[in-house]
Amino acid sequence: MTETRAGTEAVKASGGMAVGASGSGALSSEQGRTMIADTVVSKIAGIATREVTGVHNLGGGTARAVGMLRERIPGSRTNMSQGVGVEVGETQAAIDLAIVVEYGVSIADLAQGIRRNVIDAVERMTGLEVTEVNVAVNDIHLEEEDDDDTGEAEVVAERRVQ
Repeated sequence: MTETRAGTEAVKASGGMAVGASGSGALSSEQGRTMIADTVVSKIAGIATREVTGVHNLGGGTARAVGMLRERIPGSRTNMSQGVGVEVGETQAAIDLAIVVEYGVSIADLAQGIRRNVIDAVERMTGLEVTEVNVAVNDIHLEEEDDDDTGEAEVVAERRVQ
């Protein structure tokens, strides 16, 4: 039997498959290895973050601006990994998130909910142990910002027409 990072005993106990700390099937076995790209973990983390109520958007100012431009192109899709940085090793992953929160939401509770959801999703789908999820709050979204932007554009257009 070959020894993996999880050790010989873990391989024997699981019938030839290394078992990670979270109890999920690991990525190395006697039959081969499974490699998971950074982009896969990044997309999973981005989707899991967007699922949490109170998250308005992901990314810093520049990333959001580029994302908004890209979404206006016909046939383009939302970049699920916008605002997500990951470091993926053989058995572990670390995740950095940049978010915009809705006004009125408890940031501490939101960050804890994001961590819980991201860790659950990444560990369940990849078998990687998530060592940390860092959350950077870059902005706060006010509901009236959407209304003000539209109204201001209409006022400017009216002035130019008169």
